[in-house]
Amino acid sequence: MSKEISGGTVVRSLSEVSEAATMQLSVDLVSATRRNLEFLRIVSGWQWLHQRSTTVEAVRRYDELWMPLIADLTVGSTPPMVLPPVDVEWVWFCHTLNPVSYRQYCETRFSKLIGKPAIFDEENKEYALMRCRDVWVDRYPSEPFENEVDSYSEEQILVKEDLLNEVTKHRFLYSKFSEPYLGEMLYLTAARQRYKGFLHMMQRFRDSCPRFVPTVDILLIFLTHQSYPTVCAEDLKEMWVDMGKIVGAWETVKEKELESTKKLWERTVDQPYEKAGGGLSMELERVVPVKPPVYWEVSDTDVNTKYMSMVPRFLLEVCVSVRLNSGMKAIKDGIKHNFLRLRVIRCHRELKLDKQISDFAYDSWQKEWYLYGEFGTKGLTVELHGRGGLCFGGSKLLDARTFYWNDLLRAPSLTLAREVDQVRIVASITPPVQATYLLKCVPDRVTDDSGAMVSDVILKLNNYRPQEGRWLSRTVLNHAGRGCFVVRIRVGAGFWRRGGETPSAVKWEDRIIEIREGSWSYVAGSIGRAPEKVVGTATPKEPPEQWQAAWHFSTGDELMISWGSSTSTSGMSFCLRNQTSLDSSVMLLRGRKMQYQVKATYSASKSNDKQPESNKREGDKEDDEEGFVTLIRFTEENPTGRATALLNWKLLVVELMPEEDAVFLLLLCVSILRSVSEMRKQDLGCLLIRRRLKEARIGDRDWGSIMLHPSCSPSISSPYLQPWHWNANLVMAASDAAAAGNFTRQPALNYSPVEGGDKLYKRGIIA
Repeated sequence: MSKEISGGTVVRSLSEVSEAATMQLSVDLVSATRRNLEFLRIVSGWQWLHQRSTTVEAVRRYDELWMPLIADLTVGSTPPMVLPPVDVEWVWFCHTLNPVSYRQYCETRFSKLIGKPAIFDEENKEYALMRCRDVWVDRYPSEPFENEVDSYSEEQILVKEDLLNEVTKHRFLYSKFSEPYLGEMLYLTAARQRYKGFLHMMQRFRDSCPRFVPTVDILLIFLTHQSYPTVCAEDLKEMWVDMGKIVGAWETVKEKELESTKKLWERTVDQPYEKAGGGLSMELERVVPVKPPVYWEVSDTDVNTKYMSMVPRFLLEVCVSVRLNSGMKAIKDGIKHNFLRLRVIRCHRELKLDKQISDFAYDSWQKEWYLYGEFGTKGLTVELHGRGGLCFGGSKLLDARTFYWNDLLRAPSLTLAREVDQVRIVASITPPVQATYLLKCVPDRVTDDSGAMVSDVILKLNNYRPQEGRWLSRTVLNHAGRGCFVVRIRVGAGFWRRGGETPSAVKWEDRIIEIREGSWSYVAGSIGRAPEKVVGTATPKEPPEQWQAAWHFSTGDELMISWGSSTSTSGMSFCLRNQTSLDSSVMLLRGRKMQYQVKATYSASKSNDKQPESNKREGDKEDDEEGFVTLIRFTEENPTGRATALLNWKLLVVELMPEEDAVFLLLLCVSILRSVSEMRKQDLGCLLIRRRLKEARIGDRDWGSIMLHPSCSPSISSPYLQPWHWNANLVMAASDAAAAGNFTRQPALNYSPVEGGDKLYKRGIIA
């Protein structure tokens, strides 16, 4: 609804502005943008398309073959239902993003503006391609329909340089729109509404602003609108001369231009201009861009749906902006000690982010909190606190406002506004999308051959029949602390009798690793049985020459490990091969690589000694990388490699994309730990611990539940609000005592002799 702000200016809501906008959008921009995003993703992955010789040939085919063909097929203003081959379509798309040049080109050559058909579904796309192929072959019998030029050809072909420059300029356009939530219907519907508000703002203030800076969501819709040239020209004919004022995707923006656009937007709709999923995509002049802490991308498949115990993890982006009502100017002294506190409803109850009210502005919106949260956190609460002194201690809760994710998903433009004691708060989110899986292994009790924990309780249930076999066991917990697998390592055979027999170590080749799907079935307290279904095994085997360790996985993979020194893992190398799958090659690299690299971050392990990673000594960097291994897959779409998983074999922690098999990664992680422990003659991964350790209470600070964007909270360096691999040792510590290193000193008396003594397990793990 409309409201009056300071100065007597009346502003309307974004919904009102969108409905009242005079221009009509005569193409389904939501469907069109989804189609464009998929097209950009395909183009981005096809490396051959961006070789110079291929691009030059594509420009020639577009200029000499396609445009004359589509011009002849176009009757009136309705484009025919035909689509060119992908290389030509890519040139066509890039050309339309320069509407002035495209219109001049069309009118000079064909005396009319050539449009593009609105084809959004796969069935119509296939039909349009087949029809185009028939027409193409009939008209150009000597020209192949597909681009068949040699990518490495050095033959010189004369083409229009301006067209070639347009295509080259947009080579990495998808990198600006690669976040997976951009293709969600809710996001695009909200983006279309904001685009209409943006156009209304331009109409209203066309004479008072030389440059308008679009946010990511507005720019995405605008580029889609441009890619349908006849539609765009008709829709925006009343403001066509002003469209050149919109800053392009690759231009550098001045801070003054951005601030001017923000103020005009707030005068138009009285909402923050930047929102979740709607930040700035261009580079600011003299400002170094801050890399987000979250890496996510569109994933077509989730191979882990076959495991009933695996629960997908969904992530969303959250932005909270604040503005004071003008009425608070008169009582500024009375509220100078008040502050707002942001908390989340679930999963991270310890989170408390405070902002002084005296730091907020009256004349503009300020982005105060910018973070990433799991959908399981349910929502956030903004609390108003008051205090009598300068310290935070003794504050009193005065009022609070809650924003639930489900309410925000139903709200217009995914945004909700609340007010608490003259303080206006606007929260926005992006639609939740599937993120990486997070899994960690924690110690548990020794089990027998059947999978039952070695205990007097089980012995009694078995009518005092001795439990045969001894297996070290680990429970695999997901991001929410729920058990989803049980990992077992075979160590001993036989059984224990008082004053008689004791379990003995099994042969080296029988020390297998197995993974069972599901969680424990508890029969009394913490005593239970492992799930019955075995979903993966790893068996040690004699390594080939030049390798020191080898494993065969039930998945068909074979792992070989080599190390240059028996005292260090810095020279460790891996070879992973699969005889049953030849569609991709895999590489295991020691350390955190690609998106998992830690750059320009601060180490939070010592609060009094924070230093950027880039300033650390080489020895420190080597220590930080110990235990980490990055899995990189090479495919035709990604010939340079793509990191799909990160594991830390020392901590038994795995982060994997949905396309990677969780069981395979767990087998990989435990196998490497076993081999390195044998090589170093040390219990590097605390495998000798045979009891469940005390952990942080579920819901207090679940790992990966909340991550802060460093641009809004640079002073907050809590490792629990950063990606886990930035400071893995601290984040994965089971308890405060464990973090201090005390868990390795548990006395042997904690273990029953029935399980087998330390000597048995040391022989099974280290020998």
